[in-house]
Amino acid sequence: MTEEYGHIPDGFLLNPEEIQELRKQKHEITAYAKEKLGKLMNHEEMIEEAERREKSNRVLQRYNDFYNLECSGLPHGTPITPEQQQIIAFQSMIDALRCEYLNQEYTHIAITDIEDLMEALYQQSISFLKKVKEFKDSAEGVA
Repeated sequence: MTEEYGHIPDGFLLNPEEIQELRKQKHEITAYAKEKLGKLMNHEEMIEEAERREKSNRVLQRYNDFYNLECSGLPHGTPITPEQQQIIAFQSMIDALRCEYLNQEYTHIAITDIEDLMEALYQQSISFLKKVKEFKDSAEGVA
């Protein structure tokens, strides 16, 4: 017997339609696997992003706590000079990041951690300014 379409080790011969059907199924399975893998990777990226945002929020809250505590101990609750205000800001940043890495040896601050804190502070300031504007607008409507 001649083997026109090739020989499979278990002794079965495939005709062209069966070969084409197997190729089609292979492509369908491959496409399905790529889709599932893409969703899984997207899900993992979403989890990583959520963890990053949660960490950023924790660091921002700690920073605010440290900064407010330091400023409240100064005369009239405000820094005396701009340099002192900067020192308090830097020390509060370092303390907040040290708390985040409390169970690890932490001697170097990653620039990305500083950038995340800066972005969170910027967003906090924008939110505060919006609230002040809304309050001012509503107060003008009452007067």
